[in-house]
Amino acid sequence: MNSRIISNGILRALAIVVGIALLCYFLYMIQSVLVYIAIAAVIALIARPLIIFLRRKLKFPNTLAVITSMVVFLALLMGLIGMFIPLVVEQGGNLSLLKTADLESNISSIMEQVNAYFESKNIDILSELKSADIFSGLKSIPEVLNSIVGAMGSLSVGLFSVLFISFFFMKDSRIFKNSVLAIIPSGTENRFSHSLEKINDLLSRYFLGLMLQITILFVLYTIILLIFGISNAVVIAFLCALLNIIPYVGPLIGAFLMIILSMTSNLGQDFQSEILPTTTYVMIGYVIAQLIDNFFSQPLIFSKTTKSHPLEIFLVIIIGGLLMGPLGMIIAVPTYTVLKVILKEFLSENKIVKSLTKDI
Repeated sequence: MNSRIISNGILRALAIVVGIALLCYFLYMIQSVLVYIAIAAVIALIARPLIIFLRRKLKFPNTLAVITSMVVFLALLMGLIGMFIPLVVEQGGNLSLLKTADLESNISSIMEQVNAYFESKNIDILSELKSADIFSGLKSIPEVLNSIVGAMGSLSVGLFSVLFISFFFMKDSRIFKNSVLAIIPSGTENRFSHSLEKINDLLSRYFLGLMLQITILFVLYTIILLIFGISNAVVIAFLCALLNIIPYVGPLIGAFLMIILSMTSNLGQDFQSEILPTTTYVMIGYVIAQLIDNFFSQPLIFSKTTKSHPLEIFLVIIIGGLLMGPLGMIIAVPTYTVLKVILKEFLSENKIVKSLTKDI
């Protein structure tokens, strides 16, 4: 081996490293576009059964079926935005610059009632909370709200981009398939094509199952909050149910959010006789709803939609969380489903693969 061959090998390796680095930098710079594409793909998968139903059962032309599905999606989106308007208006008024002092006063009042209650049990916690200076952060609330308002412009651009990409993903479902088939090795097109069809079917069922899970929790939370007369019960229930998209962590955040909103909805009332009992009963109902979800809804829905054992799903979510945090927990099940389909197609004779994919 002469020096020219060695030099060429080194240069080729450097070129590959530089190319990979440039590709990673490029992907990093367009990460927002990649997020738009990912969200649009999820929307297209969720809408897929409706589009197929409209085309096959009602004999809609493909374009009309896609437009109808988009109209349904936009109607649902506008309905959700309309649900949040009362809560946004109420909380926005409380957190506005002119009412920051009122908000601090209300929270101080609650804390004093909490302290009085615990003092009756020979526990003094107000001094500890004041030493933590928990109210100093309230001064930055108006700036945070201004930042949120400033981000609305970017959100509108993102929403338009997602809807635009979703329309063409729905209209021509072969766009993604053809893009993948264009970069895979020759001779494996048919196997990859079959895998993609199976992946589309399973992921579509998974996301529909996820929507069903959120809907069940939304109904349970709404009933609980309405029973105890919590203001904006529907909006709070939807927000807490939506947080369950993040497995295990989301319910904990939802519990904290429900405690805070339940207590603030009763501001001005006696803590010991009104706020504390109501919040306690709400949280008991929340725990019962979570138990129903964890032991009945989730195992039944996800085992049917992804054709995986509940223990598999649990372990995959935990591993995803350890590797990538909350994001890993969200994408763990879809990623695992994709890997299972690909492994079944290309390594179907492997004993481990055969055991894991026997139901697919």
